[in-house]
Parts: sequence; structure tokens; C-alpha cells
Amino acid sequence: MTIKSVTVVGGGQVAAVLARTLRRRGFDGSVTILGEESHQPYQRPPLSKEFLTGDGAVEPLALLAPKWLENNEIDIRTGTRVDSVDAAGRMLTLADGSTMSSDAIVLATGGRPRRLPGVGSAERIHHLRTVDDAAALRDRLVPGARLAIIGGGFIGLEIASTATTLGVEVTVIEQAHTILERQLGARMAAYCTDLHSANGVHFHCGNGVSDVQAGTDGARVTLSDGQVVDADDVIVGIGMEPNTQLAADAGLAVTDGIVVNAVGRTAAPGVFAAGDVAARFSDTAGRHIRVEHFDNANRQAGAVARAILGEHVVEDGPHWLWSDQYDRNLQFVGNTATADEIVVRGDMSDHEFSAFYLTGGRLTGAFAVDRGEDIMAARELIGRAVDTPELTDEDIDLWELGEEMVS
Repeated sequence: MTIKSVTVVGGGQVAAVLARTLRRRGFDGSVTILGEESHQPYQRPPLSKEFLTGDGAVEPLALLAPKWLENNEIDIRTGTRVDSVDAAGRMLTLADGSTMSSDAIVLATGGRPRRLPGVGSAERIHHLRTVDDAAALRDRLVPGARLAIIGGGFIGLEIASTATTLGVEVTVIEQAHTILERQLGARMAAYCTDLHSANGVHFHCGNGVSDVQAGTDGARVTLSDGQVVDADDVIVGIGMEPNTQLAADAGLAVTDGIVVNAVGRTAAPGVFAAGDVAARFSDTAGRHIRVEHFDNANRQAGAVARAILGEHVVEDGPHWLWSDQYDRNLQFVGNTATADEIVVRGDMSDHEFSAFYLTGGRLTGAFAVDRGEDIMAARELIGRAVDTPELTDEDIDLWELGEEMVS
């Protein structure tokens, strides 16, 4: 079937990258983006960082410039909710009762913040997912304010960093024994804890939350052991849940996300899924995986665009993420789940180093502080057997090491 029209359900990173890729690769059919938010596609990573310290302008976050949209005839419909999908007929029913058909439908519905059981909505309880969420939080981050962050993941820690630099007193509550231990292992998790502690962040780790109460004059978080954290505002940052209801109602396979093959195809011809909501089959992992990072959304969007154009290009490389905290840039690639050895290149006390995770002598992941070049080189080395002395010897160029292994 010749595809002459593409409709993306969801107005985020996937939609923007997919539209750009289609046009750059010569697709001249119609491209329509249906976004439920009132804003055109925008960058989400700055919401926990620069946006909170800026003037609140949304325009700098835009993913697609107005002139580019005009020149490339991209139809973006904001404030548009899709109520149902007819996967077999490739038909969408919108909230206003109207319908539209498309040769290809891409489900890029993203996710919603996970909620704490029993904790309802309140002015002083925040979840950060949209630019409107960030704008509401931004107004609360004033010098002398007290902020409690429930969840010590990367997003929560970015907010902690930003808020602290604004003069806010920050307390992070993490149910696990330490922050980021599952992602980075105990040694690097300890480094991140020390980084935040040195900047004034208080921690309650190894402690769950039994109750959150918020009123007009503040909020109170009661921990599992009975301790109480008083704050002016509370952020719940305990992850997100994929928005799979549209797909499930359409009869598409759903597990932790919308089940797709290696290039984003569902079992229904002409229906794709990508980004935070997609559970993509990975040959490397040998199973379906769902990844919630910016880089993953970019790569999946590109793969789906090319699949729509009749190409089969699999993006199955190691996953990469970055995080800006204080004046440090943290980057990570790969995974640490099976690592039995960690070796460090550089001096951790100087806050400029790289840590390499090995399993049976093979590189499986890397974490770096202010050494992004090392991470880029590590991406090429993942899966290969490496010698520890070569990784730690700073006189050895990691890029050249990779080239030697190939030759």
C-alpha cells in the first residue's frame, strides 16, 4: 500500500522527529499531529532545569519552528483529544465526535505521572510532566521556601539541584536504600548523594511515604517510620505510567507498553507506536523493552518514519541519557544490571571522571561526570571485551582503543 497520509497521536518529541524525518527523506504526503495539550510540540528535558530558572516563556522550548512548519505543510492540531482508534480501518474518533482516517497512524501518547495511592490533587502537591506543571512549580521556587521531593530518580534530583540554586530548602525522600543505586550501583550512587548533600540537600532514604497532607499554609509528608517532613510544596516524582488505553481499547497488544516489533510496527497494518509508550522488541535484549528517555524517543521516531517509507532500519544500540545537576553534566550509557566490576578513569574527587561497568570482562555500561566524550566512545565499546588497565590509563585514547578492536 502506498502511504499518502500520516497521523501522529501525541504532540511530543516523537511527533516532531517523525515529521522532520519524513520530510527530510522526501515524503510529500500529508502529516498531521494531534496533541492534547494546548502547546505545540516542545522539549521536555528543560522543564526540570532551565525552564524553572527562566522567565517562563514557552517559545524557546519549541521543537518545530513556525517557518519550518509552514514550509513543510505540517498540520498541528493542539487541544485535540483522540477518543478511540479503529486499528483495522485506520480511523480516529476525536473528542468532538468528528472522525479522520489516515494511511498510517503513529501512537505516541507518552505517559502520565505515577500517583501515590491515596494522595489526591492539591495546589501544593505537584507532578512534573508538562510545561503547565513546570510553570506552576516555577512560581513556588522562591528563596527560603521548603520543598519535599518524593522520589530520588534523575528528574527529582534535577529539580533538587535547580531548586537549591534558587535558595530553596530541599528534602529528598527515597524508598530505596540510596538514590540511583538501581541505575548506577552503590559506588556511583554514593557519589551522587554526596554531590547533593554538599549543596545542601537533605535525604531520607530507605523510607517510604505513609501519608501526604496539604493545606493552604503548607504540606506535611509522613514517612513509614513515623518521621514527618514539613514543606511548603511537595513534588511526587516516582516515575510514569504509559498511556496505553487507546491502544488497548483498539485491541492492540499491550503489556507494560504498546507491543511493537523492532521498527515500531504493531500487529495492525499501518499502525505504529514509538517513544515512552512503546514496548519495542530488542534483539540485543531478546525481549520487548520500554525506555523513557529522550534519546530513545528520537531513535524510535526515526525508525518508524523510515518504516512508513518502506525501509527497515533497526535502532537497537545502547541507551544513553544525560542529566545536568548543579554545574555538572552527568551522562550514562548501557546498563549496570549484570556488572561484576566497576573501574574508574580519572579522579572522582575532582568531579571529572568516567566509570565503566564490566560483566565478565565485557563493557556493559558507562557513567561520566563532565566527560561526555568518554561516553560517546564507550557507546562504541559496549559488548566488547576490554582490559581494565586500558580503560583507566588516561594516556590511551578511548576512540583509538575502539578502532584497534575493530581492526
